[in-house]
Amino acid sequence: MTNFSYLALGDSYTIGEKVAFDDNFPNKTVKLLTELGYPFYLPKIIAKTGFTTEELIKAIEQSNTIEFYDIVSLLIGVNNQYRGYSLAEFKIEFEQLLQRAIYFADNKPKRVFVLSIPDWGVTPFAEGRNRNQVAVEIDAYNFICASSANEYKTNFINITDMQRVDGARAEFLAADGLHPSAEEYEKWAVKLSYKILNELKV
Repeated sequence: MTNFSYLALGDSYTIGEKVAFDDNFPNKTVKLLTELGYPFYLPKIIAKTGFTTEELIKAIEQSNTIEFYDIVSLLIGVNNQYRGYSLAEFKIEFEQLLQRAIYFADNKPKRVFVLSIPDWGVTPFAEGRNRNQVAVEIDAYNFICASSANEYKTNFINITDMQRVDGARAEFLAADGLHPSAEEYEKWAVKLSYKILNELKV
């Protein structure tokens, strides 16, 4: 069987800031899928801590990625929210990224998986911040992610609800008190790999 290929686009949540490289969710996802009989190459990751949608667009343009992948994931937007960028601007740039992701998936929208933006406001890092305001803003960004995913007939995966439950618990947090731990990424990988399996079986 030929190995499948996977391109992961995003920011610190995609590279797995503060955890081992093998413990980020793209690597955990391909490990799970390979164990289930769907062998994958190591994922190609275009992501960096702090990336906004605009910065991810530029990074994609500068990358030397191959043309098509079997699976593409997109998780971006938390830094737009953190910096107070407008929702209107986010929508335009997010849709540009989604269109690019579909292209990378050989124009197969169902092979594209949009993950919702985690809520950093529930973490210890947000101590002293207006956590309710952060939650409301994250929800507004995620509404755009979900509606755009639906409009372009791609998959939308809500990982925010489970992350909000886990976000203040030490075992699900990295050492910085902000980013997820390997245990939290495992949960995301399980959810993502299940969705990917459904598409690979079609």
